[in-house]
Amino acid sequence: MAHSQQTQAAPAAAKPAQAALRETQQRYAQLPLVYACSGCSSSAQLANQLALRLDHQGLAEMSCIAGVASDVKPLVRTARSGRPILALDGCALHCVRHALARQEVRPQVHVDFSRHAVAKDLHRLPSAEECEASWNGVVLPALDALLQDSTATARPA
Repeated sequence: MAHSQQTQAAPAAAKPAQAALRETQQRYAQLPLVYACSGCSSSAQLANQLALRLDHQGLAEMSCIAGVASDVKPLVRTARSGRPILALDGCALHCVRHALARQEVRPQVHVDFSRHAVAKDLHRLPSAEECEASWNGVVLPALDALLQDSTATARPA
């Protein structure tokens, strides 16, 4: 008898969780998108960590640049949705910007961390100090610029 009571309780408990999930998805759908480099260098991982931080703090929704670059249809649709886009590239190769351009999408704000004195080192992660300095000195101002552009929509590349 106890087993059937647990089975019956599970769907009732799932309803609030499903409602919370829908609410979160709706809230994130109103946020700008952020795409980040996630290569093997310290500057690439810096870009990725800061994009994750934007997403986890509910300031932007991170989407998958690898999926955009490899023509994964739902991810391409998201990139082309018209939402404002912040692109975070770890270095001057601009892989994120090029992946978006391949889908005829241009970010409203593009950050190249190499232009902000961020070293591109192999075989190490960015330090906590580098992350915090780039968060405050680069990413938050870039997000502010994106949000202040009241006409921001994804533009053709």
